[in-house]
Amino acid sequence: MAADILWTEPDEPVATLVLAHGAGAAMDSVGMNQLADALASRGIRTARFEFGYMAARRQGSRPFPPKAETLVGEYLAAVEQVTAQGGGTPFIGGRSMGGRVATLLADELGPPGVVCFGYPFHPPAKPEQLRTAHLEHLRTPVLICQGTRDEFGTRDEVVAYTLSPAIEIEWIEGATHGLSTKAALATAADACKEFLTRGK
Repeated sequence: MAADILWTEPDEPVATLVLAHGAGAAMDSVGMNQLADALASRGIRTARFEFGYMAARRQGSRPFPPKAETLVGEYLAAVEQVTAQGGGTPFIGGRSMGGRVATLLADELGPPGVVCFGYPFHPPAKPEQLRTAHLEHLRTPVLICQGTRDEFGTRDEVVAYTLSPAIEIEWIEGATHGLSTKAALATAADACKEFLTRGK
């Protein structure tokens, strides 16, 4: 079943980014709208979609978010749809869980790059439950925009992890997981534009 694609189009796009939502907020949530608008103001076209469990919530169902690994196929299908609709060869990424799913499929898909807005390195208050094994050997270029006070992975925690040299982190001072302030969104959007347009 084809996903509904929500496009946010700048006047003169410099790149296209497939943008997946986090575990608990829909593709048109306030936070996702604000992020897409911030990116559009930097010339980045975004294509948002919803995983099946989130789309089911619009019909009154309340399924829990499934394991990120089980969502890879849905993400791949969305990228194929975006490409068919004229998205060219898009970058991929997302907020929190959506970004994590993008990193899981990155080396298989081979996009020009991945952008994660708040990577969930571990569940809140459970720093021993790391979600970093695949990040140690990732070959695809990745930008992670992470708040220094992110409860899913603070700067003090993340600097101790073993991560692939293909991964760069833009630390946003004082920000938490939502990157919800205007200043945090601006910093993330600026870093994203620099990453997406590098080498052009």
